[in-house]
Amino acid sequence: MDEAGSCASGGGFRPGVDSLDEPPNSRIFLVISKYTPESVLRERFSPFGEIQDIWVVRDKHTKESKGIAFVKFARSSQACRAMEEMHGQCLSPSDTKPIKVFIAQSRSSGSHRDVEDEELTRIFVMIPKSYTEEDLREKFKVYGDIEYCSIIKNKVTGESKGLGYVRYLKPSQAAQAIENCDRSFRAILAEPKNKASESSEQDYYSNMRQETLGHEPRVNMFPFVGEQQSEFSSFDKNDNRGQESISKRLSVVSRVPFTEEQLFSIFDIVPGLEYCEVQRDPYSNYGHGVVQYFNVASAIYAKYKLHGFQYPPGNRIGVSFIDDGSNASDLLRKMATQMVAAQLASMVWNNPSQQQFLQFGGSSGSQLPQIQTDVVLPSCKKKAPPETPVKERLFIVFNPHPLPLDVLEDIFCRFGNLIEVYLVSGKNVGYAKYADRVSANDAITTLHGKILNGVRLKVMLADSPREESNKRQRTY
Repeated sequence: MDEAGSCASGGGFRPGVDSLDEPPNSRIFLVISKYTPESVLRERFSPFGEIQDIWVVRDKHTKESKGIAFVKFARSSQACRAMEEMHGQCLSPSDTKPIKVFIAQSRSSGSHRDVEDEELTRIFVMIPKSYTEEDLREKFKVYGDIEYCSIIKNKVTGESKGLGYVRYLKPSQAAQAIENCDRSFRAILAEPKNKASESSEQDYYSNMRQETLGHEPRVNMFPFVGEQQSEFSSFDKNDNRGQESISKRLSVVSRVPFTEEQLFSIFDIVPGLEYCEVQRDPYSNYGHGVVQYFNVASAIYAKYKLHGFQYPPGNRIGVSFIDDGSNASDLLRKMATQMVAAQLASMVWNNPSQQQFLQFGGSSGSQLPQIQTDVVLPSCKKKAPPETPVKERLFIVFNPHPLPLDVLEDIFCRFGNLIEVYLVSGKNVGYAKYADRVSANDAITTLHGKILNGVRLKVMLADSPREESNKRQRTY
């Protein structure tokens, strides 16, 4: 859209192109009459605060107004209040059509839609871990009417993580809170809630888009043997890295804002992603986000693999650990165990002839395969006879590579009534056949979306439940 219309006359500060969105959400987008002069816009909108510039969008050839304008305020709260009070109003008695007022989208955003009110009313704050929701409400109610407050807590211990949300009824109230609250709260606008996270886990994994990275190759990110060893060997040689706090949570910073979907697609390259969240900084137009993995091994690999990664091309993102108070030495020991498991699984997959010899405890083929996972697995059970009728067939997807067949059998037989498990040659998929539907459903509930020996599994029903013949099916 051509914004090179008439500009503000009459002195004062004029923002450059690079500062049009500083602070964020301080620019409003107007749909007005083609005959509305700039002077009327200035007269009607100046009561809301300091106007830094006005653009009336004009046709390049005729120079006539297109009925679109932008007004840049000095503060976000001024722009939000102008939107709240002027949307649907008539600028003059002679106007028959009310104007439309929205907060303008960031110029660096790939989206052309206007910012929704929902995106402007919820703020994200850092708080003392001793704060209750009532304490949080008491601190922030001075800035406006609060719809709700919530504190982020550890799912296991129930303790506060020192983070919280405050949702206001109006965007201007949220902007006032960000601008005027104590800087120690580090208040920023929160990204709208991800609807995918509110659905079932199976829907969450199946509906996530995987093409957001464009032409960046995904396959080259997972050579767990060789390249990964060299990266982790450099970890100990760098004194600064050795003293850095280590955790499962990462902070992501970018000069270019990004969406939650883009952040997920970048960091889901590394198996074990638990959740991610985009945050907004009112004092800059940079992109900020928090990423958390299920295990420290994935977080460390993501940190040193994706720090400096260019997305989009030409823009390097910064990745650093967020100190969560964990013991770094304990985390490193867990990481080492998980990395050994992942490397050995990769070696076995790349050298199938070694599957019957390579064991964690020695060379004896009678030993059970070692399984490294955070999942609580049932004890081993006997397989069902091969001629048992199939009641349910499961489809398994592996990322980044399939698990060895003996490991798969050990995992899936633990739910009982397993007839057979097999891999599809040349593909990262396989199947498991069960003689009982309850056992199959237990396997899906326990294993879907989980990581075993460094490999993420997706486990789902292969077909609509049906009775199969006693004849043993071909396993390709």
